[in-house]
Amino acid sequence: MIGILGGTFDPVHFGHLRTALELYQTLPFEEIRFIPSGQPPHRDTPRASTVQRLEMLRMAIEDQPGFCIDEREIRRQGPSYMVETLSSLRADFPDIPLCLIIGLDVFRDFDKWHRWLEIPTFAHIVIVHRPISEPERGDRIFRLLARPRIMEPSVLLTELAGSVLQWPVRQLDISSTDIRTLIAEDRSPRYLLPERVFGYIQREGLYQS
Repeated sequence: MIGILGGTFDPVHFGHLRTALELYQTLPFEEIRFIPSGQPPHRDTPRASTVQRLEMLRMAIEDQPGFCIDEREIRRQGPSYMVETLSSLRADFPDIPLCLIIGLDVFRDFDKWHRWLEIPTFAHIVIVHRPISEPERGDRIFRLLARPRIMEPSVLLTELAGSVLQWPVRQLDISSTDIRTLIAEDRSPRYLLPERVFGYIQREGLYQS
């Protein structure tokens, strides 16, 4: 089973990495693929270049078994629509279950994604949230998806796509936006992201005002 974690990673930080690690250790993933967006359709253009974002991501995950980078969205022309990414992955891995990993807040706006109703035909959806009890904010999307919510992760291995699993992880309250703001204000983002990534940001002069 392959986990798919997309994003701009501008820059990658411990919030991304800790979530991915907990999922890799608790769910039956063979690998988790970090897929940096080339042209994010729902966000501003990344501040760092494609080369810089890739380099930071490589530095962050190079020592972690089971983590890898998939560059297909960066290589593809046009907006980085996840439905097209998953369709491409399904062609490459026709017999392996795929799982799209998204946060609960992102899932709330899932119906704004390009061709969003097609996404469960290519992959399962794993919605990550904090372990503490919090109000369900995706009921409307669940109804529109008309997809089964499962409780047992092993079910993900029985089909190639189509199910929805909500899974608690220790989510860290860190955002790439906050890190960029700290740097622009000449304050240190140390301990919010890997030290090697922070060093690279300093050498490249990234995110300064």
